[in-house]
Amino acid sequence: MDRLTGGTRPYLLLTLMCLFLYMPGLVTVPPLDRDESRFMQATRQMLETGDYVRIQFQSEMRAKKPAGAYWAQAASVLAFSDPTTREPWPYRLPSVLAAWAAALMTFGIGRRLFGPPAALLGAALLASCLLLVAEAHQAKTDAMLLASVVLAQGILGRFYLAARRDETPPGFVAAMVFWVAVGVSVLIKGPVVPVILLLTILALTIADRRIVGPGWLWGMRPIEGLAIATAIAAPWFFAINQATDGAFVGEAVKSDLLPKLLGAQESHGAPPGMYLLLLPVTLWPASLLLVPGLIWAWAQRARPEVRFCLAWIVPTWLMFELIPTKLPHYVLPAFPALALLMAAAAWGGDLRDGRIARLWATAWSLIALAIAGAVLLAPLGFGDRFDLTSLPAFVAIAGTGLLSAWLVMRGRVLGAAFAVLVTACTAFPVVLDGVLPQLNQLWVSRSVAELAAARPHQGPVVVAGYSEPSLVFLLGTETQLTSGAEAATILAERSGTLVLISDREEAAFQAEYARRGLKVATVGKVKGFNYSRGRPVVLTAYAVEDKP
Repeated sequence: MDRLTGGTRPYLLLTLMCLFLYMPGLVTVPPLDRDESRFMQATRQMLETGDYVRIQFQSEMRAKKPAGAYWAQAASVLAFSDPTTREPWPYRLPSVLAAWAAALMTFGIGRRLFGPPAALLGAALLASCLLLVAEAHQAKTDAMLLASVVLAQGILGRFYLAARRDETPPGFVAAMVFWVAVGVSVLIKGPVVPVILLLTILALTIADRRIVGPGWLWGMRPIEGLAIATAIAAPWFFAINQATDGAFVGEAVKSDLLPKLLGAQESHGAPPGMYLLLLPVTLWPASLLLVPGLIWAWAQRARPEVRFCLAWIVPTWLMFELIPTKLPHYVLPAFPALALLMAAAAWGGDLRDGRIARLWATAWSLIALAIAGAVLLAPLGFGDRFDLTSLPAFVAIAGTGLLSAWLVMRGRVLGAAFAVLVTACTAFPVVLDGVLPQLNQLWVSRSVAELAAARPHQGPVVVAGYSEPSLVFLLGTETQLTSGAEAATILAERSGTLVLISDREEAAFQAEYARRGLKVATVGKVKGFNYSRGRPVVLTAYAVEDKP
């Protein structure tokens, strides 16, 4: 094991693993609704207009997140493609790189906390969990946020442990890197990372019942550091405030931040405890080690390195559980510490008599079988036919999943840890590159774009009753989203237009074109399932009937 964890080998191993997990599906999975497509479309509009300050989705100001992630995506598109592309992969590359960097930095943190073997295992568990694999395939902020969290928390942990162990604290450069990470994180997702850092510091202070030594907080140069973080983040906030006459920041607080804190924004509400209930799936397959890891961590909570990880996890988790608006990826910043604790437990825990761990392994095996069954049956429910590529994924998930659970039941937790890595590396590439792209009923916007490309028309496509952001990204910025009656009016005024009408707007469309005496022809139909709204959708394509 020493040969694998020394020098550059662990970084190379993790890099190969990330390539194996993150590259499949990067090109073949269509744009996802809704956040990813909104990000990609807003980035494209930055490139089209040359305005890198304002963030807009078509004509609507998008006052949700700062500009950092959009800039990273724009740089990727300019470097590897061009602004006219309708392929999602150039927009997704920053998320891939950020997920990879988070895995490498998790190893760097873990090596100082628990030693190289446990660090390598923990980083691999993080890299291969369902939530991070999913975020690496989406052009959003969350993978980039995770990378900034890991960098900042890693340096925070070094200062804390140096104080607890009476070691020489990290120097000025490390402190400044910490504050650069804070400043960049604010540009990516506002105050999330600073809040997590403050909660970690507060938890450590309470647990230790003192502020640990002069090198703990003051050694991090808070005065100079805050100036650096402000210098990184403030210019864009000033520029957007000027460009929108103060509307952006006010709208971000009023329409995004406060609704999340005070209620369930966009129907994404759930009671406290939801993230804990979802954890066996979001952390899958590493979640097999969750209960053994937590049992071990609680027994070892007096150790400074374990205390630091718990101070990272617990208040962060409680904060997100208490916020009414809930989305599964919100708790991702706590996953690196959780993965390291599970890996440390696998290497150093004595769980041969762990009855609770065995019960958990039994429950987890049922989850693995449910996931395997869903992968097998998904082509029947959302594809055009049964897809043979789902069989290897089913065998990989069910077979290695049951093997992993059996190993935990036998007390062989370390063997189970390596088995779950095999589960991830055999299952995810097949699902992402083979099964998921073939679920045609889920990719309504892709089908519409294919129909529009095959049907000659003039001007932008007009769509009534289906307004998912992926449609705008695939059809272009000028795509018109409107009502059925208005679509008929546009068709009367511009006879070369292609319009698509959902079943919900069909009656209004027909009434208006009949009133106007239009003769229209059906030129195509798209049937699918709108997973954002959880309901079937039928879109009928119309064009003005050619005169004989």
